[in-house]
Amino acid sequence: MRQFELIEAVKAYDPTADEALLNRAYVYAMKMHGSQLRASGDPYFAHPIQVAGILTDYRLDTATIVTALLHDVVEDTSATRDDIAGMFGEEVAVLVEGVTKLSRLELQAEHTRQAENLRKFILAISRDVRVLLVKLADRLHNMRTLQFVKPEKRERISRETLEVYAPLGRSIGIHSIASELEELAFTHLNPTAKTAIERRLEALKLEHGQAIEGVSHEIERVLAEAGMAARVFGRQKTPYSIWRKLQRKSVGFSSLSDIYGFRVIVEAEDDCYRALGVIHRAWPMVPERFKDFISTPKSNNYRSLHTTVVGPRGLRIEMQIRTEDMDRIAEDGVAAHWRYKNSSYGFDHEAMEKGGGRDPLQNLRHLVQVIEHGEGGEDWVEHAKLEMYLDQVFVFTPKGRLVTLPRGGMPLDFAYAVHTEVGDTAVGVKINGELKPMRTPLQNGDVVEVITGAKREVPADWRSLTVTGRARSAIRRHIRTTEREEFIKLGRTALEHTLTRVEKALADVSLKPVLETFAVASDEDLFEALGRGRVSPTVVAETLFPSLKGRLKAGPEKQRIKDDKARLFVRGGGLTPGVSVHFGQCCTPVPGDRIVGILEPEVGLTVHTIDCQTLADYADDDSVWHDLQWTPEAEQRAVAAARLRATIRNAPGVLGQVTTLIGEAGGNIINLSMAHRQQDFFDVDVDVEVEDAKHATMIMAALRANPSVDNVERARGG
Repeated sequence: MRQFELIEAVKAYDPTADEALLNRAYVYAMKMHGSQLRASGDPYFAHPIQVAGILTDYRLDTATIVTALLHDVVEDTSATRDDIAGMFGEEVAVLVEGVTKLSRLELQAEHTRQAENLRKFILAISRDVRVLLVKLADRLHNMRTLQFVKPEKRERISRETLEVYAPLGRSIGIHSIASELEELAFTHLNPTAKTAIERRLEALKLEHGQAIEGVSHEIERVLAEAGMAARVFGRQKTPYSIWRKLQRKSVGFSSLSDIYGFRVIVEAEDDCYRALGVIHRAWPMVPERFKDFISTPKSNNYRSLHTTVVGPRGLRIEMQIRTEDMDRIAEDGVAAHWRYKNSSYGFDHEAMEKGGGRDPLQNLRHLVQVIEHGEGGEDWVEHAKLEMYLDQVFVFTPKGRLVTLPRGGMPLDFAYAVHTEVGDTAVGVKINGELKPMRTPLQNGDVVEVITGAKREVPADWRSLTVTGRARSAIRRHIRTTEREEFIKLGRTALEHTLTRVEKALADVSLKPVLETFAVASDEDLFEALGRGRVSPTVVAETLFPSLKGRLKAGPEKQRIKDDKARLFVRGGGLTPGVSVHFGQCCTPVPGDRIVGILEPEVGLTVHTIDCQTLADYADDDSVWHDLQWTPEAEQRAVAAARLRATIRNAPGVLGQVTTLIGEAGGNIINLSMAHRQQDFFDVDVDVEVEDAKHATMIMAALRANPSVDNVERARGG
């Protein structure tokens, strides 16, 4: 496209276009790219000019056309962003910078790209749709010349086009670009399948070509007799769309309605429904094949009536009934809303809203929310694809508000789409007035009422009852927040009990020295670390009050049983010098337990309780067993850590009750971990310093007396 041709193309739809700006951009692009060549051998500057030419077909504003001409100069030449801003204005500079960032993302190594690259990509294009429009045109021209690229790179680019760019085009309604991108990518990824489908389509065209033409005339005749002027034409589905249908539904070529569709274009929106009535009276409708995307447009602003009838000659035929404006939006999407208004040319947001349209980037902004909530990795990629690419279902709140979800969406997806608070407090659902399970897939037209409760407890397994990234991310965030709050309470309580034992009060001290020592940012972070068992309350207390070292044991004459002094606490078993002795963490023996030793090579002698489940592994080898007893020092002057395994009710404050009971019974919590968290109960392992087995039994009895504790036992391995 020569310079004057480009200018004429823009002026044809925008007489107010800045011709001088376009001329400068055209010349600047040619000058900066200079002698650079593309893989095809053509001058590189031909590429940005062709990209600009593609965008003139969509009647875009001057700034977008100039951006297309300059979209590679910052990336591939010595030009800078400041140069662009100085010569072409800040608006163009911002757009060029956005496209340049996307291009740089493409240059990253393939193994780093899929998750993080897509995340940055969505953030970049969610701010201005024109960045995406230029990038789509850029990708389209590159795909048209992909045959000149090396085969391995060709496959990667084609797959990326099919998985990212074509669906992004559909998400803003540009069917024409998306469809061509799909076909070009399909050609390189699976040429054999495409050739086979094209041959079958040619055979069908020879067989049914006249019938298709006859059907169009017959529909026009029926509508004309009803006093309606309409333009009717048949269209053949693309090879890639047929291929997807063959894979998804396992259908064959035998059904004509799967291969051909008919478009009925009428003058006004009311005529769409009138035409539908005429057609349904003339030919029987196929049940469950009618969809009204006029009253409930798709998220990309697509509007049309869809129906399938058993038409002339007994053929099943699919029909789309729409106006000329709807047809243009169906093909060009967001690009259909650029027009001349109020002495300037640009995107007419007001006209789009009056026509029932929505923000073209709304889908992408939903994904931005998911990104900001911290969903990551390959899971995020799958959620992103699901949100952007899949078909949709339309459901309603009891007050009639429309909510759009991906197909397969469930009540929790609906709840989080309404509001995060609704999702966080959801406890049940009514669908069309009937109580239903939370894993019920929602259908078009369902009226969904979420039953909420005051309790803000979201079970972790509820993520399996969602399909949208927005819902899963919100659930994960809420669980993290709730767990953090519980661990903060637990850690604070543990530290308060430790300080109380030495007549100190947490309220009277500053934790700043401890924060610096343990490199944590706030008091709450410290309490969380204490609650999770990452930091010991005793160590924190000794950091606050160095003089307390040695005073925080169970008593002044008591000392903790440690592996480095194990021989002081156990005897028997023919212990010989040089043999390492340590206590099994599987069963945490304490004085008063019946114990036995297991001698293992490279390990030494491990002390177990006589009922430890680990001992079953040594049942066939008597040579490793050693009888052991506690020494008087252990029974009189030691404390040991007993691991208690409890199942407690999942309710606010229950962990605090457990720690309080342990403290009141004279136990000192030195570690705590949670597992198997369910909606009603969860398991918790608590390492408690006790004087002996009788002391541990007393603590367990106190816990069992609490109605919120379902069960508590000593850990016995396994």
